[in-house]
Amino acid sequence: MTSRYGEKLADLEGRGRLRILHPLSRSQGCHVQYNGRQLLNLTSNDYLGLAGDAELRLRFYQGIEEGGDTGNFSLGAASSRLLTGDSLLAHSLEADLRQAYGHEAVLLFNSGYHANIGILPALCSKNDLILSDKLNHASIHDGLRLSSARHKRFRHRDYEQLRSLLRNLRKDYDQVVIVSESVFSMDGDVADLQRLVELKKEFGAMLYLDEAHAVGLYGGQGLGKAEEAGVLADIDLLVGTFGKALASIGAFLCCREEIRNYLINHSRSFIFTTALPPVVLNWNRFVFRTMQTMAGPRQHLRQISEQLRKELREKGISTGGNTNIVPVLIGDDSLALLQAQAMQEQGYLIFPVRPPAVPEGTARFRLSLSADMQWQDLQALPEFLAGLGNKGKGKV
Repeated sequence: MTSRYGEKLADLEGRGRLRILHPLSRSQGCHVQYNGRQLLNLTSNDYLGLAGDAELRLRFYQGIEEGGDTGNFSLGAASSRLLTGDSLLAHSLEADLRQAYGHEAVLLFNSGYHANIGILPALCSKNDLILSDKLNHASIHDGLRLSSARHKRFRHRDYEQLRSLLRNLRKDYDQVVIVSESVFSMDGDVADLQRLVELKKEFGAMLYLDEAHAVGLYGGQGLGKAEEAGVLADIDLLVGTFGKALASIGAFLCCREEIRNYLINHSRSFIFTTALPPVVLNWNRFVFRTMQTMAGPRQHLRQISEQLRKELREKGISTGGNTNIVPVLIGDDSLALLQAQAMQEQGYLIFPVRPPAVPEGTARFRLSLSADMQWQDLQALPEFLAGLGNKGKGKV
């Protein structure tokens, strides 16, 4: 007899929405081995190509051979930071981040998900209001659900609607928090940070900015879109991650010292989890410092991203955004699955993005470029995509 779970899985499969795991046997730079074939990886968040950089890993582990503290390479913290899992490494990493970003304080989290489900529920009560961009990441939406504050979502990048909500509702709440990503992970477009800062100041709100897909790629030091826009000092709560361009795991919050201390005492996703291992903290310090010097790769990534978007449009393929995340709208879930398989046969590792990760009817390829790619790796891609017949689908 089929269980209700089996029935639901069968329904997902019938609609082209069943998710499965995809084990990769080996990676070499921007190429991976999948199902016995070497494919160009267009699905990774390794935006700077650091995860596949064997020379960088070798430089990092030379710290052991050169007489470094082997404790900095140990594999387990074995406790939460509030018990015995804290370390000088964690505080040194926080100090590096604090100095770079110019904020009073920094607090580490185990992942971007931990940060987004732990910060807002801790800081916001039932007398507060959270206004969140409709296309913010699922982890932010989960944080809203966990919070006792009232929350409303405004239309994606519709700052006139946001202003209307603030004008009508601000007076009814003790505190209002505006929440937005800087680079949106599925559309590859960018929030208007100047406008968000203006609205924050006009209505006495707090501004929460998730820079997960911007850290490493924008600004003189690679600190993100807030650095590039010159508004770092205006962001009350700035979340960044190590799990994308910085090729690791973990996240951080830049904030005031008072906020940091409050979260240490109230953020459940910080309190009730084992701390990051010392080797991860050590790698995060190493790669964060390395990233700040990578202006050349950042510029190269911008150039190949712009070129790909231009070539796609010349082939009549609908795309959007203006970052290294290049969406190609397909629409139908099952068609997206079939076309992804066809692209794999052509040598491109592409997995389709389908609801609920994106809105209904907007299944797509999310072409994710990295700085270790060359234009030669990508130049045949627009022709292959055009051959699949995705013209005239409308913009994402």
